[in-house]
Amino acid sequence: MKVLKVFFLTIFIFSAISQSQTITDALRVSESGLGVGARALGMGNAFTGISDDASAMYFNPAGLGLIKRLEVAGGLDYFNYGNDATLFNNKTNYTSSATNFNQISFVFPFPTLRGSMVFGMAYNKSKDLTSALKFSGFNIGSHSMIQYLEEVKTPFDNQSYQYSVPYDLLLSNDTGKVSVINGKLNQSGTTLQEGGLESWTFSGSMEVSKNLYVGGSLNVNSGTFNGNREYFEDDSKGIYTNVETAPGIPSTKNFTTFYRNDILDWEISGWDLKLGTIYQLSKLARFGVTIQLPKTFSIKETYTFDAYSKFGNTVVNLSSDLKDSYSDKVEYDITTPFVLTGAASVNVKGLILSGEATLTDYSQTEFSNAKGISESYFASLNKDMKELLRAVAAINVGAEYTIPQVGVRVRGGFISQPSPYKGDPSDFGKKYFTGGIGFLADETFAIDVAYAHGWWKTYGDNYGTNLSRVTQDISTDKMLVTFSYRF
Repeated sequence: MKVLKVFFLTIFIFSAISQSQTITDALRVSESGLGVGARALGMGNAFTGISDDASAMYFNPAGLGLIKRLEVAGGLDYFNYGNDATLFNNKTNYTSSATNFNQISFVFPFPTLRGSMVFGMAYNKSKDLTSALKFSGFNIGSHSMIQYLEEVKTPFDNQSYQYSVPYDLLLSNDTGKVSVINGKLNQSGTTLQEGGLESWTFSGSMEVSKNLYVGGSLNVNSGTFNGNREYFEDDSKGIYTNVETAPGIPSTKNFTTFYRNDILDWEISGWDLKLGTIYQLSKLARFGVTIQLPKTFSIKETYTFDAYSKFGNTVVNLSSDLKDSYSDKVEYDITTPFVLTGAASVNVKGLILSGEATLTDYSQTEFSNAKGISESYFASLNKDMKELLRAVAAINVGAEYTIPQVGVRVRGGFISQPSPYKGDPSDFGKKYFTGGIGFLADETFAIDVAYAHGWWKTYGDNYGTNLSRVTQDISTDKMLVTFSYRF
């Protein structure tokens, strides 16, 4: 009977744990990635005021009107994510990488009596969700994840019981209260994340007045995300060797390890619309403006939790001893804010200088349409985002120089994306240096290569607030190659 009680109470407890939606989840799809197109990336993605190739469908669809010939383009990218994580003054390095098709695009100019009318369609890999974290450190404090796991008081058979994950794993006494484990454990873990956002894009542009172009892109979005987090607490100093963690049960002597595993899987879908305009001032300059309307991402989420405790050679496992691990499936929407970009570029004797600013108010991000989740929970989370997030202006600058008589173009750029959290210092914002080179043959075939190196800081708490805090120094490297051919 006790096993049956533990099983049902464990399911009830995990229902509280399973609400994994956080501000981090909203930002995962709200913050922009590094985009598409090697030429653009080499120039720091300061491309809204240029947009005269197939990647215009991503940056500024109005720029399609500048293309006079049929164009086919494709790209491949390599992404590497490195993380120097520090817990209790112990540093650990961890990396993860991914290789993907970045872009497949087709541009179709239509004959007109005057002006231009151009349509395009593309597959774009707009954001890579690869990341990695590994940490390890000895906590000299009197606290741990075991103590922090929330106790739940639940009526059963007209009585009141207090059970918890530590109780199920024989790490606490019969009341469900942790009375023996008192910190001083080695804490370690790894988190691996993979996936990405992608879209099928349908764009059009026309010249509505001399040198003034307007356009739009309809994006049908999809994607996947998988996060796998493992966490350990080990009695590396033998403090609990002769202590019964569940009093009265001798087999709970020689506690060595507590382990938990959280797996989060997303299936992502949705659509959005981007509008843009670009004005060309003779051959000297271009000015561009885009409005990204709010995106709505529909998330189908599967969350799975499992844990075990180890006593010498004996393991107590939730999935085997309780005949089930906890798994929950929910659905909800994430709506991102409006994004407004203003840009300009100038061309002086083969040297193009370009810059742009992008305003995003992240406090307007919202969760909605909950299925399997409390609406009041989302109302509280949306309130937190309004209080904790802010509007920021991202800055992109870039340059391109065409070497005369050679057909070689060299590029450089810089990207600054401030942290969306109020009060974050500047080093918590993402920064990138970019560079690239391109070769254009007879105004027909082009190959472009770009490289971007990024860096920023962040942190995460294993539990509580600043009790077991992992600080992270993150660096990323992206290599992008794009081929294009104009008929």
